Parts: sequence; C-alpha cells; structure tokens
Amino acid sequence: MGEIADKREQPKNLGQNEKRQRYRNYHKVNICQLLDFTKRFVIYLHMENKSKHTRPSWDQYFIEVMEAVAKRSTCDRGRSGCVIARNNVILSTGYVGSPTGSPHCDDVGHLMKEMIHEDGSKSKHCMRTTHAEANAIAQAAKNGVSIDGATLYCRMTPCRTCAMLISNCGIKRVIVQHDYHGKSETAEIFKNAGVKFEMLSTAPPSYSDQ
Repeated sequence: MGEIADKREQPKNLGQNEKRQRYRNYHKVNICQLLDFTKRFVIYLHMENKSKHTRPSWDQYFIEVMEAVAKRSTCDRGRSGCVIARNNVILSTGYVGSPTGSPHCDDVGHLMKEMIHEDGSKSKHCMRTTHAEANAIAQAAKNGVSIDGATLYCRMTPCRTCAMLISNCGIKRVIVQHDYHGKSETAEIFKNAGVKFEMLSTAPPSYSDQ
C-alpha cells in the first residue's frame, strides 16, 4: 500500500528512474527517523538507570554509620569505630580513644608495645587507647542499654579481649570491614559462644609500625 500511495503522489511526467529515486529517498528518511528514535530511547533508558536511587541494605547503612563514628577516633592507627544495633535501631556507638582524663595519641603520640607471637613473629600495638568495641559496650552499660541479641559492626577483626567481651554481653552477630591480627583466636571464641562472624574483606588495613 505504501508503494501505491507513493506512486499516486508522484507527478505523471516523472521518468521511471526519478520515481525509483523518490521511493529510495522516502524509505531512507524513514530509516533515519527510526534510528534517531532508537538512539533517543537508549539515551533515555540510560539516564533513567543512572538517576535511579538504590537504598543501602541495613548492614551497609550501619557500616556507613560506623565509618562516621570512626572519625572521632584519637589514634591514627586504624581510626576504628563501632556500632551496636538491634532490630534496625542503633543502641550504642564507640570509637578508639584513650580512657577518660588520659592524653590522646593525636596529642602526645603512641604508647607502642612489641608483641612476640608463638610462631616467633613480632607485631607492634598501641596500648594507650581503649578499642572501639569495648567503648561501645561500656557506653551501653553506662546508659543502661541492653545489647543482648544485638549485631555489632566494626572496622577490624576484634582482638581476643574484645571478642570475649562481645561474647559475654550477648551479642549474636559481628560484621567487620577488614581482617586483623589474631583472627583465628577471635573466630574460635565466637564459634564457641554461638556468635555469627562475618567479614567483608580479608585484606587488613595498612598503616605504619604494623
């Protein structure tokens, strides 16, 4: 039908070659319009996907809150933070810092101690501060907030002492951003206590005098 309509619109005095050329031009324009529409539609879909907001999961949300809390840390070896939550509600937070009334690493420097492990390897640790996990648990106790059955979010694998505190206060799930020294001992303590232990990355954070 399209070909018949085209022929009706063409003057009778046109030659056969001219008629064919007009027919080709007509379809060429239609193809160009179709390609242009397709291009615009693809761009539209791309912009729609680009502008669509993706909400973080609750675990991602609390990890991001933990990162904000960590900025309050007073020791540059890790700048760790901690968030304790239950039923999607924050119960307590904590960050690495010196005990109340004691000087901070950022002000007077680190109090470094060298540790010799069973395999003969050595590692250095700053002993001036209280860990973020311990501070979060202490904050909950100070404010009379029960953290039984809660989830704890922290930056690095808790040390042995913090792992024991976490297990004894009834926390049932621990999510860490990075691995750290003594993971095997911590993992064993959590396993024995029935604490679910999840690690987002096995790569430990790097800093001087590690």
